Amino acid sequence: MEKAQTTACVMTRPLGKWKLPQPTDVQIDNEWVDIPKISRTIPFGYIVDPDDINILKPIPDELNKLVLAKKYLKQYSYREVANWLSAHTGRSISHVGLMKRVKNERSRKQQATSLRRWAEYAKAALSKAEAIENKRLDCKKDSEESNTAV
Repeated sequence: MEKAQTTACVMTRPLGKWKLPQPTDVQIDNEWVDIPKISRTIPFGYIVDPDDINILKPIPDELNKLVLAKKYLKQYSYREVANWLSAHTGRSISHVGLMKRVKNERSRKQQATSLRRWAEYAKAALSKAEAIENKRLDCKKDSEESNTAV
């Protein structure tokens, strides 16, 4: 038997990570809004829109109880809060599912805060760089004027 030769393409540099923007629970003027569907799993508090399968419609009662459940997590375990949430909404959620949901929301919130802070740093650095460049160009312009005047 002959072995098939395979050629492998070796990349010289890593591609890095590509992150799609993740939808978060959005409440505008105390009203929950639709979010795009980005995975197979339908998150707790949402249902697929019957008109468009790529849109998730919010279930306000479930989302409001989820907000309340997050407050209960300060006193009770994930398992107890998940059982309470399942009993009061009629939709089951495991303690692991609740833990993942809370952890993901927390990390997205921290990431958004970091990105805002980095944007402020970049804006400050850009203004400082522009000030330095303007100062340098003004000095150069002044020296050229003095040379032409002589």
